[in-house]
Amino acid sequence: MTTLNDVYWKFGFASEAAQLLETELGTALLLAEAVEKNLLAKRDPKTAAEVYQRIDRMTLGQIISALKKWKGGALPPGIDFTVIEPLLAAALDARNQLQHSFYRRHNFRRNSEEGRELMLADLESIHEAILDAYKAVLLLSGTDLDDPAMQNLPTPTKHLPI
Repeated sequence: MTTLNDVYWKFGFASEAAQLLETELGTALLLAEAVEKNLLAKRDPKTAAEVYQRIDRMTLGQIISALKKWKGGALPPGIDFTVIEPLLAAALDARNQLQHSFYRRHNFRRNSEEGRELMLADLESIHEAILDAYKAVLLLSGTDLDDPAMQNLPTPTKHLPI
């Protein structure tokens, strides 16, 4: 039996994947701009803070658009934007559906078993599209989440200060 809690749980998983993708791409853009502005070799806290704050305010779509201009430029080693662009477009579309129209589109389906199953299937495809893009970005930068060795790594257990 598919419950409303199952739907909410899967919605949260998909939202987390979207935020992870946005963070990873934001970090790539931050590194690209830091290299361009020579912030890795020359200390300039004011410029570094301005770059960080501007990127931190960007949406996923804005980050993807900003990264497009770095084709052949100072993207981190291994990041070939043309390879990941179709996955990023699909992930952006999926993320936008999730955040802007998922519940409106499904409306009263939440009130029946059959409707909740449809919602869960939709969330699964949304999550998959976002996760595919996230894994591709990580893979291009050297991290393979599907590598069995990655499954046994210790994970942090305490919250880091913000």
